[in-house]
Parts: sequence; C-alpha cells; structure tokens
Amino acid sequence: MRIVFMGTPNFAVPTLDALVAEGHDVVAAYTQPPRPGGRRGRELVPSPVQRRAEALGIAVRSPASLKGAEAQAAFAALDPEVGVVAAYGLILPRAVLDAPVHGCLNVHGSLLPRWRGAAPVPRAIRAGEAETGVGIMQMEAGLDTGPVRLEGRVSVDGKTAGELTAELAALGAELMVRVLANLDRYPAVPQPNDGVTYAAKIDKAEARLDFAASAVEVERRIRAMTPAPGAWFEADGERIKVIAADVLPFTFPGGAGETVDDRLTIACGDGAIRPGLVQRAGRGVTSAEELLRGFPIPAGTRL
Repeated sequence: MRIVFMGTPNFAVPTLDALVAEGHDVVAAYTQPPRPGGRRGRELVPSPVQRRAEALGIAVRSPASLKGAEAQAAFAALDPEVGVVAAYGLILPRAVLDAPVHGCLNVHGSLLPRWRGAAPVPRAIRAGEAETGVGIMQMEAGLDTGPVRLEGRVSVDGKTAGELTAELAALGAELMVRVLANLDRYPAVPQPNDGVTYAAKIDKAEARLDFAASAVEVERRIRAMTPAPGAWFEADGERIKVIAADVLPFTFPGGAGETVDDRLTIACGDGAIRPGLVQRAGRGVTSAEELLRGFPIPAGTRL
C-alpha cells in the first residue's frame, strides 16, 4: 500500500521498520521537528523516527503544525492509501484524517477505552494493572475515541515503563502489518462506553517519590518513571534516582521516608522499599551498595 507514516519516539520505529520490511511504499515520514538536546542542551536533535527514516531513504517532513491549509494540501498531495500513526505528537485535523483512501490507523499502547491519551504505559503501571496491551485504532477527531480493528495483550509483571513500551511497540508493529494485509478481515469495532480512563502526560513533579504512600505504590512509581524522567529522592541536598527497588512487607519504626538501616532501606507509609539500582546526578547507574561506599546515608536519615 502507499503509506504516509507519522511518528516521533522510539515507540514508533518498529512499526516503520515493519512497514518497509513488508514491502509497503512509505512515501513520507512525518515527525516532530528536531528539539534542543545533546550534552549541553544546545544541539538540535532529530527524533528517532527521523533518524530511522533517513537511514531507510524515506523523505522526512517535520511541520510544526498541520492546522494550516498549506500543510494539509501538502499531505493530501502525497496521495496516500492509508496513514499509519504511532505516537506522532500532533493533533491530526479532519482534513488530514480524511485524506487517505482508508483513513488513518493508529498504534495505541493500551486496551482502549482504558488509558486514552499521552502516557498509557506509565499510567497502567502506576495503577497496578496486571495486564495491558496495544491496539490498532481507526482514527477519528476525538482523543483516542476511534473504533479498534485489532488488539494484543501483555502482562505488566514487574516491568518498567521502558521495558513495557518496547514490548508493546514490537507487538503493535506486528498487529499493524496484519491489519494492513487484510482490512476487511479486521473491521473497526466501536469502543465500549464503559471503562474510559485518561492517561495524562507525565509531569516531572510526579517523579519525586512520596514515601508516605505504601511501599507497593512507591515501587510502582519507580517502574513507571524508568527510564524517564526517573523517580528520585533527595539526600543531603542531592537528588538520587531510583532505577529499581524491592518491596519489603515489614513494618519499621520511624516515620515514612526514614532510612531504617545501613542498606538504604526506606520506611514507607506501609512497608518499606530497598533500592537496588540508583543514580547520582551526572553519574552512571550503580548498585545501592556502591553508592553508599562514597555517599553514606546512615540509618535515621530523613529523605
């Protein structure tokens, strides 16, 4: 099929690769414009989709908006049979949604209508869900309200947001290829009216750990924020990111947020956590044991 692809982060790359491997004619890849980044935040860094599309020899377009008539006409001039969208990051106006013969299909990382919106994977982890998934949705004007053609399910099972996102990205690419191979076999089924939840974008303020919550909730937040933006606490005026932690179901004396031993065990509102992997600002990931050798956090420290 003649396809216009639209995506930006790493989540979208497996779908782009799958379309090319299947022999589809990807005539252009739309992606977000390069953003400031690099070691000093001064370089303009292209998106993962831009880098991959260029490596594949696909023309890249990165308009700041698709609301204007000129941008919409440029899209329609590509004469696509279908638009394939995966975490693009821009709202698609009705003129863009309607331009392809078969409309636009979106890879969405949840089991709709649960977790519509920008951050379905970390929200599912924070909510303690045992299962999530990915769906191929026929796009319409509403926020992830379109009918779904095909879904796949996966277990959350203690995974971080990064691990779960990568798994869903691979599965979503596989499902998209299956749908495109036979659109009639996978008709668009309207979403149920019940069970709608919204996955708001992660605010950086959410990354600060709240030890007044239960140990189970704290550990979920750590996994939901890994690898980015990274859950953290403050000790001696310095932020320490927690990359992984174990939940200890014991009650300890002292208040929430207090270290109860010399192994960085931290009391929570219910139970405690013991970080296994941590990271100081500007340094690499290390074990908690290694951290404590050069940055002591004695028992009784309030974090």
